[in-house]
Amino acid sequence: MEISNYMREEHRSCDEAFAKAEQAASSGDFKEAFKHFEEFMIDTLKHFSKEEEILFPTFEEVSGSTEGPTQVMRYEHGQVRELLEQLKNAIDSEDKERFFSVADTLMILLQQHNMKEEQMLYAMCDRLLAPQARELVEKMKEH
Repeated sequence: MEISNYMREEHRSCDEAFAKAEQAASSGDFKEAFKHFEEFMIDTLKHFSKEEEILFPTFEEVSGSTEGPTQVMRYEHGQVRELLEQLKNAIDSEDKERFFSVADTLMILLQQHNMKEEQMLYAMCDRLLAPQARELVEKMKEH
C-alpha cells in the first residue's frame, strides 16, 4: 500500500492545483490561472518523471515485462504533455473558450489515466515491489 498511497496523494495534489487554475480562468483572471496551471504542470511532469525513471523501470525489471500497463501509461503521459502545451497556449492568449475545451479533454484523460494507475498498476506495484516499497517511495520523494 505504501507505493499506491504515495502516488495517489500526488494525483490529488495535482488535481487541486488544476481546479484552482480552472476557477481563476473561469473568472477571467489569467495571471492567477497561469500561476496555478504552472504549479499543476510542474507537479504533473515531476510525477510522470518519478514513474518513468524510477517506478516503471523497477516494476518492469521485477515483473519481466516492458509491455502492458507501463507502456500504456507512458503513451498516455505523452498525450497529457501535448495537452499541457495546448492549455499553456490558451492561457497565454487568454482564450477562455479554448482553455476550457482543452481542460475538459485533459481532465477526462487524466481521470481515466489515474484510475487505471490507482486501481491496477499501483496495486500490482504494491504486491510485486513490497520488499523495496519504502526505498522506492523515498527515492521518488527525493527525485
